[in-house]
Amino acid sequence: MSSAGADGRAAVLAIDGGNSKTDVALIGTDGSILGVARGGNSNHQGIGIDGTVAVLSGLVRSAAAQAGLPAGDVVAQHTSACLAGADLPSEEADLNRLVASLGWSATSEVLNDTFAVLRAGLDDGASPHWGIGVVCGAGINCVGVAPDGRTTRFLSLGELSGDWGGGGDLGPQALWWAVRAEDGRGPETELRAAVAAYFGVKRVEDVVIGIHLGKIPHEDRHRLVPVLFKVASNGDQVARSLLARQAEEICLMAEVAAGRLGLAGQHSGDAAQPVPVVLGGSLMTARDPFLNGAISARLAERIPGSEIRIVDVPPVAGAALLGLDRVGAPPSASARLRERARVTW
Repeated sequence: MSSAGADGRAAVLAIDGGNSKTDVALIGTDGSILGVARGGNSNHQGIGIDGTVAVLSGLVRSAAAQAGLPAGDVVAQHTSACLAGADLPSEEADLNRLVASLGWSATSEVLNDTFAVLRAGLDDGASPHWGIGVVCGAGINCVGVAPDGRTTRFLSLGELSGDWGGGGDLGPQALWWAVRAEDGRGPETELRAAVAAYFGVKRVEDVVIGIHLGKIPHEDRHRLVPVLFKVASNGDQVARSLLARQAEEICLMAEVAAGRLGLAGQHSGDAAQPVPVVLGGSLMTARDPFLNGAISARLAERIPGSEIRIVDVPPVAGAALLGLDRVGAPPSASARLRERARVTW
């Protein structure tokens, strides 16, 4: 493990703040991981600004203690934070002012987590870093960055902003089709038996009543995505139609983002450069063969020459990579961070 810099600080304080968990890491100048800490929800939209400050401050203190850094507020040269609730540029700005006011570093940047996912899937030695990033986990989001630094993004506020996808939509849809198969309003599907079995009951009706009466949490529907994957792998047409729709939404976002930035057909001299399309989030890292195959087929047609990359490091590593870029760390530091991140989290 490397030591901190000569000034007694880490190079980067990386933060991935989510609705269910929050990861904090202190990164050395050579990309070594000096200290880590994990906590719960840090989204200010749910726990308030004071709650967010309390969660993040406690985790930063824990990571600093593990790193053996001197006591005090300043622990790093730069803070790179990807925080839940940073959906709009104005929200990013507000959260950046908050993080800057906490005095953890000389400089700071707060971004939506799609930027971290995109960076995590791009080559460390390349400059500039550009491409399309799509996150599909609980929900869905997309960002595009052009070689000249221009960016494009979507509101990604769920149904309100025209989005569909992620566990928040796929899980409830799996239950919806299972209910209709059982009561006769829809086609037969293996989801009928699989959903009931997942919840340990005889009938899908029992699942619905359990949710209605509060005996089963509404959010448990999101956990049906692995069930959906398994049923689709058996050739079930209802399950496959849901995953095909998910693939279409992912590819449509990527296609629109690439079109806005004119990325399709990028060239370097006489050689065409492939457009990196980086996929992250739990649905993507699950690497379901049917879903990923549907995405690959569509992207080959929609963005010819695109190159799909599925991230293999956690979101906090993406935030750390952005931070290392900001402080001018060499590619070797990013490579070391990736190597250590795969075994640390």
